[in-house]
Amino acid sequence: MRAMSLMLLSLLVAMGRAQAQAVGTCKPVAQRTAEIGCWVITDHPVGLIAQSDVYWHIESYPDSAEAQRALAGEGAAGARSVVVQSLGKSWLMTIDVAGWRPAHPGVHVADIGPLHVTPGKAYSATYMEAIMTPGMTSSVHRHSGPEAWYTVAGETCLETPNGKLVGTAGHPTIVPEGPPMFLTATGKQQRRAIVLILHDATRPSTSIETEWKPTGRCK
Repeated sequence: MRAMSLMLLSLLVAMGRAQAQAVGTCKPVAQRTAEIGCWVITDHPVGLIAQSDVYWHIESYPDSAEAQRALAGEGAAGARSVVVQSLGKSWLMTIDVAGWRPAHPGVHVADIGPLHVTPGKAYSATYMEAIMTPGMTSSVHRHSGPEAWYTVAGETCLETPNGKLVGTAGHPTIVPEGPPMFLTATGKQQRRAIVLILHDATRPSTSIETEWKPTGRCK
């Protein structure tokens, strides 16, 4: 009986640890009570996109005031830009054509793309901050538009029915619209990343998937 009780206790502890490792779905940043997790910073309307390919342009500024001045300097052309505070920095995030640069540049960080979209459709850009310890996982989900990560530190493995993608610092990752996916923070470092979902403005950016099950490619 004692041995059975110890086995049951060990199982419950293991289950608790497994549950603690699941980040689940991203929550609004207003609900943030801890550093670790996935937090939705903003959902910024981008509007109609005429072309089939766009890019995610990232500029860094010394502080929020400088970033806001750069945004104001874009005038009406800045409708696809937004200032984001994330990972201790101020960023100007912009969805536009290849080669776009702000009138008042900061430190150019990245051009991530091409992101394939449907011409003539209205889109919205959901920006998130993801901080995960190795072993943490997402729920199984899918997006109504392309997703991309700008990884500052750590490693992320994403499994889909088509295989897996691994994102590391300095190597942006792009996931096309549609397939179900399951994300795992891999490697030995804490994952720290800014995430974009460029989604259909008439639909939620993310939906939970119940039919497809991951096969463990990211273990």
